[in-house]
Amino acid sequence: MSVTVLQSINQALHGLMESDARVVMIGEDILDPYGGAFKVTKGLSTRFPDRVLTTPISEAAIVGVATGLALRGQRPIVEIMFGDFLFLAGDQLVNHAAKFQWMYNDQVRVPLVVRAPMGARRGYGPTHSQSIEKHFMGVPGLWVVAPSILGDPGALLRQATAECDGPVVFIESKTCYGREVVDSVPGFTRTTLSDPSSPFATTWLRHESPADGQLWCYGAMTPHALEAVQHLKHNEGLLIDLVVSSQLSPSPVSHIRTIAETATGSVWCYAEEASVDFGWSAEVSAQVAATVQENGKTATQVRVGAASHPIPSGRLQEAAALPSASDIAMRILNCF
Repeated sequence: MSVTVLQSINQALHGLMESDARVVMIGEDILDPYGGAFKVTKGLSTRFPDRVLTTPISEAAIVGVATGLALRGQRPIVEIMFGDFLFLAGDQLVNHAAKFQWMYNDQVRVPLVVRAPMGARRGYGPTHSQSIEKHFMGVPGLWVVAPSILGDPGALLRQATAECDGPVVFIESKTCYGREVVDSVPGFTRTTLSDPSSPFATTWLRHESPADGQLWCYGAMTPHALEAVQHLKHNEGLLIDLVVSSQLSPSPVSHIRTIAETATGSVWCYAEEASVDFGWSAEVSAQVAATVQENGKTATQVRVGAASHPIPSGRLQEAAALPSASDIAMRILNCF
């Protein structure tokens, strides 16, 4: 039976709250019948009225309270209505939740998950359409994780909530909520990379024949990247493997090295919905370049992302500012 990304996450929330009384849901407008701005928390307050807490409009207060709950042994999950508003909770995340383990001599843990609907393509304008996750990457002690249509978004949330003892920023693509979760893709062999240092999996879709290149992405760009590699295969005869990261920060170094050491082809493309300046693709491409050089290989690297300006409100202008499947395919094709 098919399930959408939204359904997968919603089912995971129900399962987590049913199996662990320490799990508390906290955020704005998350009570039934509204069930959150994107309906991800639908049904939770009806089943667990004492552990689903609606709040005033103050992201700093919400994350601050949740951090306190985590310190006292609860496992809170915060919903930020729009990912853009994470900046308002930035001090609590960066200067408190992420640092407490070190500040208190390893005597405390902060098992906190902050869910953030992120991204554009819905005409919401410049302050409700950004992909700001890169501003939280590289913060010591803070995990940044992104589900996609490949894999199991709900399982990823369960892992972040039940198994991670540090704060996690969980990036959910607004445009992927209604898409069906994809278990397998015809013509590709699926490899899943995961290890203790990088527990959140990387999915590698490989062709049976040696590939001409690799395309890396995460979250919202996954459907567009998948469309791009399929177009290149059927229309240009190019075999491009697809790598989908779920652990964005800390960077999954072991996964990157494994793929860079064994992958075929000399073209490496990275696609993200944020602008590429100082972003996720810069870090991954730097690590790929170092590994490729160590192994005596050559690499042509190209990064594809949004325009370096605010996301427009107009649909045509918004579409022009964001990377599409055709943009990715063209940038890869131009490397040959």
